Amino acid sequence: MNRILFKDVEAIVTFDPEGRELRGGWLLVEGSRIAALGEGPPPPGPFDEVIDGRDRVMIPGMVNTHHHLYQTLFRAVPGAADKKLFDWLAFLYELWRGIDEEAVYVSTILGGMELLLSGCTTTADHLYLFPKGKERLIDVEIEAARELGIRFHPTRGSMSLSRKDGGLPPEDVVQTEEEILADSERLIREYHDPSSGAMVRIALAPCSPFSVTPQLMRATAELARRHGVLLHTHLGETLDEEAFCLEKFGMRPVEYLAELGWLSEDVWLAHMVHVNSQEIGRIAQAGVGVAHCPSSNMLLGSGIAPVVDMLAAGVRVGLAVDGSASNDHSNMIREARQAMLLSRLRYGAQAMPARRALELATLGGARVLHREEEIGTLEVGKCADLALFDISGVEHAGAADPVAGLLRCATQYADTVMVNGKVLVRAGRLVDERLYEYIPRGRKIAARLVQLSGNL
Repeated sequence: MNRILFKDVEAIVTFDPEGRELRGGWLLVEGSRIAALGEGPPPPGPFDEVIDGRDRVMIPGMVNTHHHLYQTLFRAVPGAADKKLFDWLAFLYELWRGIDEEAVYVSTILGGMELLLSGCTTTADHLYLFPKGKERLIDVEIEAARELGIRFHPTRGSMSLSRKDGGLPPEDVVQTEEEILADSERLIREYHDPSSGAMVRIALAPCSPFSVTPQLMRATAELARRHGVLLHTHLGETLDEEAFCLEKFGMRPVEYLAELGWLSEDVWLAHMVHVNSQEIGRIAQAGVGVAHCPSSNMLLGSGIAPVVDMLAAGVRVGLAVDGSASNDHSNMIREARQAMLLSRLRYGAQAMPARRALELATLGGARVLHREEEIGTLEVGKCADLALFDISGVEHAGAADPVAGLLRCATQYADTVMVNGKVLVRAGRLVDERLYEYIPRGRKIAARLVQLSGNL
């Protein structure tokens, strides 16, 4: 069993129940778990490796609760950048319908690289688009995540309503309900690992209220609960969605979800921008989690999610970068900064201190994915998922509080990142240098997909 010691760390932010922050501290990893941590002299060796933590701040590995990794190939696409959600979707479906196994593999690698480099060690992904003949794209994502070494929560998305049925996507990217449910069950059977420390867990995720039928929402929930996996979907993202639900179902999105049996503790929802105080109380009482996507909501002009109100009501809230076609990055430390700034804009300067935003990005995300007993804090027995940030550069010069400085100053990437006891990032670069070869490959695939659509 490998023993790795981090020593002389400027600050270790544990986010444990006592809220400890260790100065000049150390942390010992044995195998895939945290064995000990503290201040003062570290335990005696021998060690397989000793990592110098001087001028470094250590936090738990961040947890990204919502993504669309395939969109990493569709950043800053002309014609899409300044549209609202529904128009943005209608435009981009024409590009996305061309994705294949290679595109999904490479985009997962690229998005995962950026997540790891920014200090994220666990990510969810919501893949809901399956062009005809490309039904095993989740399998491809899982294979790519294993090459990266990131902890992965792929969610089997679904769309069953095409344009001819009143939905937004073209017919060649939707599936029948029978196909969706059969593949959902197959993925759970083949990949879902409920054990402690699991690297892959499956969830089921109909795309949104306007892309699937009520029958599929109910059937998916029944299937998920039969197998003990979580449920996920988009909800409350835009006023257009609210108007759609009122017109089609005669009720607001949260009420519609309740009618479908989806207001439950095994559910987490992406966005939740347009919700009122009564609806916040309902999701809090039900134990529903929320993935807050500040950058995406800002770029699409969707609005500012009432995150502080949700937290006050007891809602489990985590952070998410969302898809790279609406962000357009997968950088979690920057997303935490955006969450801090956006809530301060809505609620005032005291509403979202840096440490609170960092907690949303770590422990908050772990709670949303029901993994707070394993990840999200630095405690003995927890998975050895952590990130160290170098504060010796000019961007941190003069920062009196090194922890707050992670978000208040211009932090971009982590210096060292460990997942499950394995160092994946050193000195700001991925240890596996072969991964960088995917960058030019991704550019070529992205150019091909955009050209095929005739949009450039």
